[in-house]
Amino acid sequence: MDLARGDLAFLPLGGTGEIGMNFNLYRMDGQWLAVDCGMGFGGPEHPEVDIMMPDPAFIAERRSQLTGLVITHAHEDHVGAVAWLWPQLRCPIYATPFAAAVLRRKLGEAGLINQVKLHVIPTGGSFNVGPFKLQFINMAHSIPEAQALAIRTPSGIILHTGDWKLDPSPLIGPCTDEAALKALGDEGVLAMVCDSTNAMVEGHSGSEADVRRNLAELIKDIDGRVAVTCFASNVARMESIALAARDNGRSVAAFGRSLRNFEAAARECGYLKGMPPFLSEDDANDVDDDNLLLLVSGSQGEPRSALSRIANDTHPRMELGEGDTVVFSSRVIPGNERAIYSVQDSLVRRGVRLLTDDDAMVHVSGHPAREELKRLYALVRPRYSVPVHGEWRHLSAHAALAQEIGVKAILLEDGDILSLAPGRPEVTDSAPVGRLVADGNRLVPIGGAVMGARRRMLFNGVAIASLAVDENGRVKGVPKLSAPGLFDPEDPEATRVINEFTTAMAELPPSIRRDDAALADAARTALRRALGKRLQKRPLVDVHLLRV
Repeated sequence: MDLARGDLAFLPLGGTGEIGMNFNLYRMDGQWLAVDCGMGFGGPEHPEVDIMMPDPAFIAERRSQLTGLVITHAHEDHVGAVAWLWPQLRCPIYATPFAAAVLRRKLGEAGLINQVKLHVIPTGGSFNVGPFKLQFINMAHSIPEAQALAIRTPSGIILHTGDWKLDPSPLIGPCTDEAALKALGDEGVLAMVCDSTNAMVEGHSGSEADVRRNLAELIKDIDGRVAVTCFASNVARMESIALAARDNGRSVAAFGRSLRNFEAAARECGYLKGMPPFLSEDDANDVDDDNLLLLVSGSQGEPRSALSRIANDTHPRMELGEGDTVVFSSRVIPGNERAIYSVQDSLVRRGVRLLTDDDAMVHVSGHPAREELKRLYALVRPRYSVPVHGEWRHLSAHAALAQEIGVKAILLEDGDILSLAPGRPEVTDSAPVGRLVADGNRLVPIGGAVMGARRRMLFNGVAIASLAVDENGRVKGVPKLSAPGLFDPEDPEATRVINEFTTAMAELPPSIRRDDAALADAARTALRRALGKRLQKRPLVDVHLLRV
């Protein structure tokens, strides 16, 4: 790829045209800068997947030109893939104190803490990464120390907003630095690469201060045990819940590993001051019901979360039932509806009272609604708008809003290479994109043979035939069929399938029966046909062939 002097380009490899998996690249004069490296979840679209992340192959092949990775904030969709993908990138990482504290725990668990050069940058700080002159700008969000990133280049200034909102009372951390944004606008901003999550939502996202007041009032009127679930990363919400408990004479016990990790990172960075350490799960049962508040992870219905295990009565230390209340201080992330409603149904079945944001103001979004977007455009005054962080309907709504206020919008999808300079911005090329799935301690491509086989097994089942043949390829005895999810152990249909399979094997010509590879292929075909005839399905099939 021949690059002219003054070349400046933007390439999203994840997070544009989807929610989650944010992974962005900027190119200047042949050098690359990565911004964020996040994960996503499978959801109903990919029930065979738990965690997935963008495939970094494009930039991994160019890692000698990758100057660094900048983290805008510590949410999983921006930082969750770092420990998985860094071995392919092997570049320095730059993050604020809180994001660095969260990252150290992840890198330590992955055994990478001594390999990664992690540079801690103060909030609002300026720093250089290779040829890129960078400045953090404080932005309010639902996690401490969210930062926008100003990228100064000879070809112009780019503002990468990260996740943000305008909150006059964010409670933990400063408000969005409107003065710095206006000063950047006064310098002249070529393009703003901006969060689109709530671009379809009219008005304002609301303030954390309003949630704090409402939680205190809500909990005051509740008897029995109270459990509140929220996003573990929302330290301001964590503090609000703890203050509401304190004001109502309740002790807080934290349930869930993610909550404990974020609590530890927050205290390490000086947040949650004045809040006594939360009780352990073991200590919670020593507190009277009316004096206990449980802070529980699992607001999105994650199957292994503390809340899911409590709802399904499989948690080793806590159970909830008649007379208890669970407050969902969170929103439903699209794609998680089924999992969340399943947990809520299980709780209600056990006699638990539910309260959600439909019942009281117990949650506000961390992303900007339309009035906030308009205010940001008035401050920054970019020549071009590049909507990111959203599905196509969010990006389109954001682009329409930008156009309405006189800013040219450019719509991209993952893999589009947007040339910002020299010349007028336009998509000039594309890069290969893909998704990797965390499968145990390894990564596999979502479109590869492993996940393809798993999808087939999930929807069509799997059948394995075991048979012995003599030296001439004649079947000895009766083949065995293992088909979990297709047949009950005593199902007569299984016997009919085996009979048809055995007959088909007996009719094979001698030349095939004497060749192990050809015989195995023919056996798989025969088994597939017998199953298809009986079940009208195409399960994944295999044979275990033993020549005796």
